[in-house]
Amino acid sequence: MNRLPSTPGVALQVEHVTRYHYAAPVDLAQHEAFLRPIEDEFQHVEGFEMGVEPEPLHHSTGRDRYGNTRIFFTVTGAHRRLDVWARSRVRALPRDHEARLPDTQPWEEVAARLRYAARAPYEPASEFAVASPYVPRLPELFEFANESLQPGRPIGLCAVDLMHRIHSGFRYQSASTTIDTPLSTVLEERRGVCQDFAHLMIGALRMHGLAARYVSGYLLTTPPGADDEQADGEEALVAAAASVGAPRFIGADASHAWVSVWCPEAEGDGFWLELDPTNDMLPATDHVRLAYGRDFGDVTPLRGVIRGGGDHALEVGVKTERVV
Repeated sequence: MNRLPSTPGVALQVEHVTRYHYAAPVDLAQHEAFLRPIEDEFQHVEGFEMGVEPEPLHHSTGRDRYGNTRIFFTVTGAHRRLDVWARSRVRALPRDHEARLPDTQPWEEVAARLRYAARAPYEPASEFAVASPYVPRLPELFEFANESLQPGRPIGLCAVDLMHRIHSGFRYQSASTTIDTPLSTVLEERRGVCQDFAHLMIGALRMHGLAARYVSGYLLTTPPGADDEQADGEEALVAAAASVGAPRFIGADASHAWVSVWCPEAEGDGFWLELDPTNDMLPATDHVRLAYGRDFGDVTPLRGVIRGGGDHALEVGVKTERVV
């Protein structure tokens, strides 16, 4: 059941610039981009424009299997530099997910709904409950999630607790990993970046048969002030997740990544709960969502195949700010 927000939300503007410098001329380049934000009940796209230099010979836009906007372009002719820029303006709308967490189903019941059974109704979320290229099945992830998945505990509260434990137990260290760093290494060394923490949380949940998606997007560069009040018990889980007490978000000024967990309710259809383990918070009006997928490989902001080029250097700049 959709719940329409009663406030106009927050307007956010994002500027994303990617620049490749090539050691030798590139004769042909074909690229795929996920740079246009998602449009749904919690995020309205008020404006979007994108540019490529050199100008592409071919440019097209379509949808992928998850409903994300996928942009293709082809650049021909020799070039030693490729610039891709995107400017987005979105209106992020508040959600009521925090209040609904205690009413989500026990995690064991959710896992049972996602498990394949002959002649049972198909649950679309089950696609996100299995391993994917960047999120393999690891016994260590199963063990890591056990502490959060207490018997009979609502799935929403389990997910929030797991997010807290990743945030407190792992160290954010810029450039400490690459996209090719195995998830087992992140788990062993207890450090990484936002995409590592997202993959880690997704893998831990999937090992117990739960559905979790990778979310690609942006984070407000400088957060607003936070309310420092604390609560006790299960309420503290929710309050801490919604808090934004840090003077600066981690992962800002770059593409960001977080997690979306399927949370059926005892009554109703349920919802996808978003959690940011890098910043230990529930995303709302400070995050801009670009795309959902199984893992980073499904929703890489920009990737491609080139002929020529040799070695290359990459520059990426992101600025996200509130606008009137």
